Amino acid sequence: MQVDKIKSDLQAVITELQHEDFLVSDSIFVIGCSTSEVAGERIGTAGSEEIAFEIFSSIKKLQESTGIRLAFQCCEHLNRALVVERETAEKYQLEEVSVIPVPKAGGSMASYAYKNLQAPVVVEHIKAHAGIDIGETMIGMHLKHVAVPIRLNQRYIGEARINVARTRPKLIGGRRANYEVTADSNACT
Repeated sequence: MQVDKIKSDLQAVITELQHEDFLVSDSIFVIGCSTSEVAGERIGTAGSEEIAFEIFSSIKKLQESTGIRLAFQCCEHLNRALVVERETAEKYQLEEVSVIPVPKAGGSMASYAYKNLQAPVVVEHIKAHAGIDIGETMIGMHLKHVAVPIRLNQRYIGEARINVARTRPKLIGGRRANYEVTADSNACT
């Protein structure tokens, strides 16, 4: 594991995300992360709190600059539950579950987040506004409809492929529907 490369990759990702216009204050940003994949190993086989520290530190900087709320996805052994601040759970009326993530049941990233957030709780379901998937951990189940991929220039953190997505409201109504407000938007014949 090359910590300097991971730091450099993280900085590139954070810089790109800060320049995108989809991160809105108070919106939920889900982080799915396999620290094993970042280290170049198979998911779930080589978790690393050292890597978790680097990712957590970078994501916290993103939070500070954008005002987003963070949700750290646990691994499949906790059914991909999420670690959030109690304030986020209360604001979004998320139902808390009784579990404490540890590296072997929750994953190193979620475990690290649980130990380092101010008032962490674990919730089972969330509908996030955007997110990052580091190492193909499948965050899609936690995103609102409709997910829209964001193509960053930096495609890896360490050895893990990354994907970023934002969401948008569904477009409904067919070809007669308007999606922008106009003077005749209220007319229906």
